Amino acid sequence: MSTPHRKKKRKTKTHPKRLPCPPPNPPTPACLRTSLSAHQLLAKFRSLLPASLLAAWLASAPQSFYQRAFTPLITLWYCIFQRLGTDHTLSNALADARDGGADRLSPRGKPLSKRSLSQATTSLSDARQRLPLEVFAQTLRRSAQQISTWTEDFLWLGWRVVLLDGSTFRLRPKGDIPKHFPPHRPGNCKKPPYWCVVRVLVAFCLGTGAALDCAMGSPKISEQALTATLLAGPWLKSLFVGDRNFGVYSVARTIVGAQAQAVLRLTKSRAARLARSNGLRLRDGLDALVTWTPTAHDQCPERLSREPVSGRLLALRVHRPGFPWMTLYLFTTLTDAQIYSPKALVELYGQRWRIELCLRFVKTEMDLDFLDCQSADMARKEWLAGLTAYNLIRSTMVAAAARAQISVHTLSFSRSRQLFLTWLLRWVIQPHEVHRWERLLDDTAGARLPRRAQPRPPEPRAIRGFREDFPRLDGERAAARKKLRTANAKS
Repeated sequence: MSTPHRKKKRKTKTHPKRLPCPPPNPPTPACLRTSLSAHQLLAKFRSLLPASLLAAWLASAPQSFYQRAFTPLITLWYCIFQRLGTDHTLSNALADARDGGADRLSPRGKPLSKRSLSQATTSLSDARQRLPLEVFAQTLRRSAQQISTWTEDFLWLGWRVVLLDGSTFRLRPKGDIPKHFPPHRPGNCKKPPYWCVVRVLVAFCLGTGAALDCAMGSPKISEQALTATLLAGPWLKSLFVGDRNFGVYSVARTIVGAQAQAVLRLTKSRAARLARSNGLRLRDGLDALVTWTPTAHDQCPERLSREPVSGRLLALRVHRPGFPWMTLYLFTTLTDAQIYSPKALVELYGQRWRIELCLRFVKTEMDLDFLDCQSADMARKEWLAGLTAYNLIRSTMVAAAARAQISVHTLSFSRSRQLFLTWLLRWVIQPHEVHRWERLLDDTAGARLPRRAQPRPPEPRAIRGFREDFPRLDGERAAARKKLRTANAKS
C-alpha cells in the first residue's frame, strides 16, 4: 500500500522588529507667524538693501569711491535687479535707470534719470567691476539675517535648521576664468574640455528657504573643504543637516568648531567603522553614544585641532511608499535621546530634500546655471547677486506666509517671482503704498502649490537626446574660425 501524501508545512519568514518609521509624506515645517503689521513688513523689506551699512563696508576696500552717476548703492541694486527678471543684460538695467527706476536711491537733488545717460553700458559695467566682492557677500548674509527676524515659531526644538548641499554652474573660458576655475573634463572623455565649472556650497534655512551663505571654488576643491570655508565664523543656535557626502569627520569637526550642532547621514561602511571603533556592533535599531576619533586618513581643517567629536550613532529602519525598506545611518551631536528621539531625527532628516528644490529654483528660475562673464571676479559677484535676488523673492513669500499663518513651502516660487517682479516694475517710480504691498502679499499667499492625490514618481537625472542641425564644436573657437576662413576662401 502507498503511504498517504503529507502536506509540507510552509516556512514562515521571521522579520526583525522594525522601528516606527516616518509617515509617507513628512510634515512640513511649522507654519510661519509674525507680529509685524503690513507697514512694518514693508519697512523691513526696504531695509534689505543696506544703504546705511554700505559706507562702512566700502571703508575697508583698497580703492576709494566718489559720487559718480552710478553710486555704489545704485550699482549694487542693478546687479541684483539684473537677476530678478528674464533679461539679464546691462542694456535692460540701463533702460530701467533712464526711466527713473533708481532715482530714489540717488543722492538728494541728483536723480539718475535726469543726468545725461548715453546708450552705452560702459559706465555701468565699470561700476560693477569697481564694487568689491565682499560687499556682495555681506549683502547676502544681511538679507538672510533680516528675513529671519520677520517670523516667529519656525525653530525645530529651539534650533535653526540649516541645510547644506553643493552644486555647480558653468562659465565660458574667458579672461582669467580658466586660471581660477579650470575646464572640467567629465568622466573618461578624451576630447579637450571647453566649459569652466564652478563648485558652490550653499546653506539654506529650512524654515524660510532663504540662502544664508555661500562658498565657491574650483572643481578640484571638494564640498567638504568648502564647508570649512563656509563655517569659518560662529553659527550659534544652528543645526546643520547634510547627506552622506557630508557624513565625514572633517565636516563634523568643522560644525562643532563653529559652535553648532549636526545631523549627518553616514554610509554603511563608515557607520560600521565608527561603531567598531567604539566597541559596538552595527545593527538595526542601534542608538548609542559614540566618540568619533579621526583616523590617519581623516582630514581636518587647518585652523582646528584633531579632537574627537562626541555624539550619537543611529541605525533606523525606514520605509517610503513605493520603495523597499532601508536602513538609515545617522550621526548627530544632539546626545539627549529624551528630547531628540530617533523618530524626530528621522523626520527632520526627511526634510533635507527641500534643499534640492531651493537649488533648482536658484539655477533654473534665477538662471544661474550658466553665467556669461568676462572674469572670475565678476562671476563670483553675479552668483552672489543672484542669491540676494533669490532672497528678495523669498522675503515676500515669507511675509505672505507669516501673515496667512501657513508654511512658506506651500507657495509657488515661480508664481511668487512673477508677482514680485510685476509689483516692482509697476510701482518702482511711485511710492510703495501699504495697500499695494498688502495686495502683493495677499496675491502671493494665494499662489499655493496644488495638492496632489498621489506623489510624483522619481525621475531619472537624465535628458533625452535630440537631433541637431549643426555639428558639435570641439576644440578652441579660434581654430574653428580659422578653418571657416580657409573654407570660405576656397569657395
